[in-house]
Amino acid sequence: MTARPKDSYSGAEWEKVGGDGRDPRSEAMFRGATKVSLDDKGRMVMPTRYRERILERGHGKLVITVDRDQCLLLYPLPDWEEIERKLMNLPSLNPQARRLQRLMVGHATDLELDGHGRLLLTPELREFAGLDRHGMLIGQGNRFELWDEVRWNGRRDLWLQGEEAGASDLPSELDSLSL
Repeated sequence: MTARPKDSYSGAEWEKVGGDGRDPRSEAMFRGATKVSLDDKGRMVMPTRYRERILERGHGKLVITVDRDQCLLLYPLPDWEEIERKLMNLPSLNPQARRLQRLMVGHATDLELDGHGRLLLTPELREFAGLDRHGMLIGQGNRFELWDEVRWNGRRDLWLQGEEAGASDLPSELDSLSL
């Protein structure tokens, strides 16, 4: 019988998975809708309930970019790096793929939580999303959507009205979904 190296029993390999054996990337991390405010400098305080997960997942580093719905998408850095790889592997001769790369990667901005749990949003990104003072932070599993509060309320109301009109335009993948 050959002896195993000491570190192969747990050590470094155990750290890759986590103390309780679950892979933190496989869990829905961010959920809920939260009102947020921006100060005069464009800083937004990240709600306390998300900070620990952001520190755990990305060491406080995030990436923010634009979305076609005129909101901003906010990812922990490791999750963004995976998305960015997928985007950059799209066919470069496909005009739709190039537009998506230009929008999402072209506007991607690195952010870091400061000592007070704030993120500084660039003027360009605030302008794109129409963010002035009041926003809505919407948890979407591995990312957040950041909306201007008035725009979010309007879109949400439209989406809810659309559901009342019927769900016949839903993709077939959602036919078997039971909520």
